[in-house]
Amino acid sequence: MIKNVFYAFISFAFILNAHAQDNVSVADAWDHVSDVMKKDFVTSETVGGSLYYLRDGKTYGALSLGFADLKTKRKVDENTIFHWASITKTFTEIALMQLVEEGKVKLSDPIIKYLPELKKVHNPYGPMEDITLQMLISHSSGFRDGSWPWTSGEDWMPFEPTNWQQIVAMLPYMKINFKPGSQYQYSNPALIFIGKVIEQIAGEDIEIYIHKNILLPLGMHHSYFDTTPRHLLKYRSNNYFVVDGVIDEQGLDFDTGITTSNGGLNSPLTDMSKYFNFLLGVGDKQLYEGIIKRKTLENMWKPVVPIDDNDGWVEQMSNGFFLYDHKASKAHYIGHTGSQAAYYSFFYLNPKTNSAVIMVTNSRPKTTERKYIYSMRKLIFDTLLYK
Repeated sequence: MIKNVFYAFISFAFILNAHAQDNVSVADAWDHVSDVMKKDFVTSETVGGSLYYLRDGKTYGALSLGFADLKTKRKVDENTIFHWASITKTFTEIALMQLVEEGKVKLSDPIIKYLPELKKVHNPYGPMEDITLQMLISHSSGFRDGSWPWTSGEDWMPFEPTNWQQIVAMLPYMKINFKPGSQYQYSNPALIFIGKVIEQIAGEDIEIYIHKNILLPLGMHHSYFDTTPRHLLKYRSNNYFVVDGVIDEQGLDFDTGITTSNGGLNSPLTDMSKYFNFLLGVGDKQLYEGIIKRKTLENMWKPVVPIDDNDGWVEQMSNGFFLYDHKASKAHYIGHTGSQAAYYSFFYLNPKTNSAVIMVTNSRPKTTERKYIYSMRKLIFDTLLYK
């Protein structure tokens, strides 16, 4: 499912760019795409979600659909707080690069320099000293995907590992899946380890560090990790699995435990737009320099390991971000997705046009792919064929 989602959503960003290049106005492109999204939103039985299009530091298009909470009939709006899952990883990786800028850590450092517990991991390809911090943030370390070693369990079990000792207890049962640095494999534990390194160096919890050094400087005052503060509960979105038309409510909050650095961020689109404008470098550039140097950020977008070559798109992994290059058009995008509980989110940036596409939903089928993805793919192919 994830691979199809990647290419569908990347190509959505390409639609906006392609329309503009073909003398079709950006306004017409936005109207066309948002109209299709509205129709497919209904047929896919999605409960609630938002779609934003940023350009030159401003919100060019904003679409809010459905309900943030079905029980109270509270609708999604610009202030609705969604869960962003693995997009949190990009904040953690920027936090690490802040420490790199300060000379407190190097990407070439072996992970066991900071977390000697990882010596317990079985590495058939060599010593654990070979695995560096850069391999962890570029998902080329060889660590497995999931935080837990199993994919299902009882409802009463923790949503994610609750503390570091649970991770440590699992280390002797982990193995490195390939020669570190030789290929790509997405890994949630890798970013848990990076979060622990940041905590060790900074001397404070990862959520506190990110709040002080990224969220506050950007003015993301309605953003937080895990449990919702009392004064923001009225904005918090619920989340829902939809199976054969039956809606299964998951609740407003869940605890990501020790995996906070991997996927614990909650935020409204108004706050997240500030973050994506920061990534694009539009707006108050002096403020952004106080967070991280532009050169450092752009160096994070250099390819580290290849992922795939599919339908004209070349996908690569950088130091924390996914890179997409379209062979025919030479379009280049930077992005990430997030999927946790029933939330799904993505963002894609086009630095050339100072634009970004962001989408988040609070519901999805529990066992099947969203229906609207297929209609979106059809729209993409028709548009690309037209171009």
